[in-house]
Amino acid sequence: MRYKLTFVVGLALGYVIGTRAGRERYEQMRKSAKDFAQNPAVRNAAESAAQTGRQVAGKAMHAVGDTVGDRLPSSVTDRVHALRDRGRSNGRVEDDDWGTSNT
Repeated sequence: MRYKLTFVVGLALGYVIGTRAGRERYEQMRKSAKDFAQNPAVRNAAESAAQTGRQVAGKAMHAVGDTVGDRLPSSVTDRVHALRDRGRSNGRVEDDDWGTSNT
């Protein structure tokens, strides 16, 4: 739901800015956003944040799996253990369900 709301707000904001500022301003903002996103410092910061998020999520998954694993149905416990084992295969994390990797 949060992502849908963010998308709708972004769409509405883009529409309002586009109708008020015109095409030239839109192109200028688009170029600025592209330059910002391609800046090596921004890319490094984004990758660092993503890596930290993956590490925290992994630790949380292990903590929750260890803490409540014996209280859950076996099908859920098996899934948690399968995800944990998949993350340890070949010493690196494989692609996740979202299509991203931690390489």
